[in-house]
Amino acid sequence: MNSFAAIGEFLMRRQRWVLIALLALLHVTLVNGVSSLGLTAWMVDVGLFILWQPFIRAQRKLGVVGIALLVGGLAVGALFFGWWLLICWCLVLAALVGGRVMFTEHRLTRVFYLLAFSYLLLALLLWLLPRVAPDGLRVDHVLEVIFIWGSSLVFLLMGLLPDDPESAAGGPAVVDFFYSLFIFLLLAVLMFGSLAFMFLRQAGYVESLIYALIGLAAMLLLIGWAWNPRPGFSGVGMVFSRYLLTVGLPFEKWLHRLTAEAEGEADPERFVGKALAAMAELPWVEGGSWRTARSAGEFGTQSRHCQNFRSPPLALALYTRYPLSPALVWHFHLLVQLAAEYYQARLRARELQHLSYLRAVHETGARLTHDVKNLLQSLNNLCYLAQNSGGSDAAELNQLLLRQLPQISQRLRQTLDKLQKPQNASLETQPAAQWWENLQQRYAGGAIDFSPSPLAADASVPAALFDSVVDNLLQNALDKRQHESALRIAVALAADGEVLAVADDGSPLPAALLADLLRAPVASENGLGIGLYHAAQQAAVAGFALALVSNRHGDVRFELRRNQL
Repeated sequence: MNSFAAIGEFLMRRQRWVLIALLALLHVTLVNGVSSLGLTAWMVDVGLFILWQPFIRAQRKLGVVGIALLVGGLAVGALFFGWWLLICWCLVLAALVGGRVMFTEHRLTRVFYLLAFSYLLLALLLWLLPRVAPDGLRVDHVLEVIFIWGSSLVFLLMGLLPDDPESAAGGPAVVDFFYSLFIFLLLAVLMFGSLAFMFLRQAGYVESLIYALIGLAAMLLLIGWAWNPRPGFSGVGMVFSRYLLTVGLPFEKWLHRLTAEAEGEADPERFVGKALAAMAELPWVEGGSWRTARSAGEFGTQSRHCQNFRSPPLALALYTRYPLSPALVWHFHLLVQLAAEYYQARLRARELQHLSYLRAVHETGARLTHDVKNLLQSLNNLCYLAQNSGGSDAAELNQLLLRQLPQISQRLRQTLDKLQKPQNASLETQPAAQWWENLQQRYAGGAIDFSPSPLAADASVPAALFDSVVDNLLQNALDKRQHESALRIAVALAADGEVLAVADDGSPLPAALLADLLRAPVASENGLGIGLYHAAQQAAVAGFALALVSNRHGDVRFELRRNQL
């Protein structure tokens, strides 16, 4: 067995010499004709073809069935041996040799196969075809002499050409099936066209061959133009490519169904179940079963032909009426990939929705935390006043508590309302003078300068918004005073209640905070950023704008101003 394997490996490394021997023995067969010597040479030529053919490696050991088929084929060939059999044999060899030219990159190797193809073409046109022509229209003897001696020159050139290193290393031979089939049909049309001209026009062989070549060239030129025409028409090539891509599948219809399900179904599991169930409408599909990391399902019925497709996180077992061809497997794999991409998009959409919900909860909680913090600061101020007031101030303290505690209770109730209905923040207005007086009383012990302002009698302010903003700004300023003991804080309210300003004469805010301040939560040692961000959002909803209008040493000023329409 090792010796046979060694012989097979030896022949694989010398394919070009096997082909030369095959063509030389074919030449002996053609010269001897349909005699017994020609039949013997042809049978040996078939053996060389089995060693040369690119479909089954020469190292493979034939079984009983293979040997029986080989013997049967030789017996049928011996029974019908004649010129027509030799024509078919040369057509097959020319198609296979021509099909190997397309996959040959080495230039001299390509020339080698073109020389082999030229010999087979000469054998068909100058030797075999005249043998089956009508008796009165046989070719001149000169053409036969040219074929006999010209073939020797072709074999000599083939033998002198250097070998390709890749083929010498025993690399696999590749044949373009469609190109080979095209060459076979082209040569068959040329031969039968020549015979048709000889029979119908009673023309000579050379004249008929020229007519057939001209007709074939014109037809190829017309097909080439129709395949890819220039002026505005897509051409047969586009139609053929579209047919190869669809392979009879209503791919576009299923794609529309997939996009419609993706738009109308938000739940990822229900979406993938409906989209894959729609595959039952495709040709050859009986049913299937699918599985994801979270669920699984089935559709249609099962059959004995099953093809598995996997495109994480989706796995599909598809049951079909017939076994799927490689092209259909590729198409269905593309469909499964599309379904998996849409499924992942639905998963991401649901995750984003969940994150949006968590963000809303976080922002609401953060806003309420700051509101409660501001209320606690107000209570601390009242407690400080109660602890430091003397007996003579008891009456004034009672009046202050009677005014402030209901307001604190009201603000706490508004805070709880925000928790229950985050989108319906209270925008109730209050007379500006009353709000201004309450603010001064709340921060009476904070050493804050409240600039006197002659407020208009009809001026009003949204109390909840102004309380939230001023409490955040003053609390941040008071925290800043802990690091800058001489810090002076001032609060001013415009006469019409449209502008509220909080300023201090301390150091400016760091430049790193300015880009996101009032636009997003900002990390800071003093707590600046989160409360102001929510206050700015609340102001925008109420038709106001909170801005840092000055940020220099000695003048850091925030303003809450109503937007002008």
